[in-house]
Amino acid sequence: MADRPSPDDPQYASYSPPPQHRPSWIDEGWGQQESTLLPQRPHRPALPPPARPRRRRRTSTLLAVATVAAMLASLGTYTMLLATGQLDRTVLVSEPLGQQTGVSTQADPDIVRVVEENAVTAAVEDVSPAVVTITPRGRDGAYVFESVGSGVIYDPDGWVVTNRHVVCDADSLAVQLADGSRYAGTIHGLDTLTDLAIVKIDGEGLPAVDLGNSGTLQVGQHAIAIGSPLGTFTNSVTTGVVSALGRTIDVDDSCGGTAAVDSLRNLIQTDAAINPGNSGGALVDAGGALIGINTAIAGDAQGIGFAIPVNLARPIMLQAIEGEALSRPWMGIYYTALTPVLQEQRSLVLGYGALVEEPAEFATSAVFPGSPADDAGLRAGDIITHVDTIKVDGDNPLDEILTQYRPRETVNLRVLRDEELLDLRLTLGDRPAAN
Repeated sequence: MADRPSPDDPQYASYSPPPQHRPSWIDEGWGQQESTLLPQRPHRPALPPPARPRRRRRTSTLLAVATVAAMLASLGTYTMLLATGQLDRTVLVSEPLGQQTGVSTQADPDIVRVVEENAVTAAVEDVSPAVVTITPRGRDGAYVFESVGSGVIYDPDGWVVTNRHVVCDADSLAVQLADGSRYAGTIHGLDTLTDLAIVKIDGEGLPAVDLGNSGTLQVGQHAIAIGSPLGTFTNSVTTGVVSALGRTIDVDDSCGGTAAVDSLRNLIQTDAAINPGNSGGALVDAGGALIGINTAIAGDAQGIGFAIPVNLARPIMLQAIEGEALSRPWMGIYYTALTPVLQEQRSLVLGYGALVEEPAEFATSAVFPGSPADDAGLRAGDIITHVDTIKVDGDNPLDEILTQYRPRETVNLRVLRDEELLDLRLTLGDRPAAN
């Protein structure tokens, strides 16, 4: 380009909401990491990821949680509930109204504790009826298994969100509500991006959880977990705090009978106690709003559990209600998320954006042949700086930006190539199951 506009042109420098047809609830701002993993088989993070969780089913007898690095709770995995906002510790005054001196005093710890306990009790009372126990049954060769997991009703017409690893190998599903009523469940779809699945039961006017906003979470907020640990202790409640945000972990995935390693990104970490059987259960805030779906725990540690943020789950939840097949947008590239640290280490021109490049761990093309990225003209070495007017950086990683769109939508990419800025149009495709 003759004028060579800056990547930081004010036209592109600030976040502007996507078109109105896109949801307004989308997450904004996951914690910056040394490297953000791309949904399409991304690079490994520059910093070592947490120890690998392993998924485990629970059969009719109680099985110990595996301690291989970190373990994904399977069909029986772990439930957790997170608070979308901290409990308000309202300043209390000793003087009656009208006699206040204007000097605020700290709230009495005992009074604060009562307020918090009452808030948790009310949240549990609201949410528990919407948390279900899921019993998958299936066959592994000559072995017939029956395991236990959890799920959450998010729509009164019988739409349930749970973990993919809870239901992926099941031939049939039994879903039991908190009041003891039982339904046959069918799998509507398995998410190709996350460890999530949507299950449908035939019902009307069922208790449903309110959906929160995981984008407003802060470390230290209260967390409440509700699920069916060990398969027998249905609607168990544990509490804790949000320990961290934006976590990336590797998990062993045996769904479909094929062992593989999946990377789960942008997870909520909590210390609320979760156990096998809680997988797919609710993580809620003090107001009883769903902010996460519990999916994994660290098996060689205590008080380290992970949940999938509700804002990441919401697109497929809405697709199911609308009668659509579950789908995620896909560009068809490998990339490395740039940071100021990587910029300095590799002498790059930018410390933000998505660098299109081949994964270091195996030889392949940075751009999938015949993919939307290939059709749009993206090349290895390109740095994607903006999607439409959204700047790609630590607050808005590329994979998180793409969750705001649906397949077959067209986006405008601002790309830095050999010190020249280009504008490319790309029509998103459907994310393949293997990616």
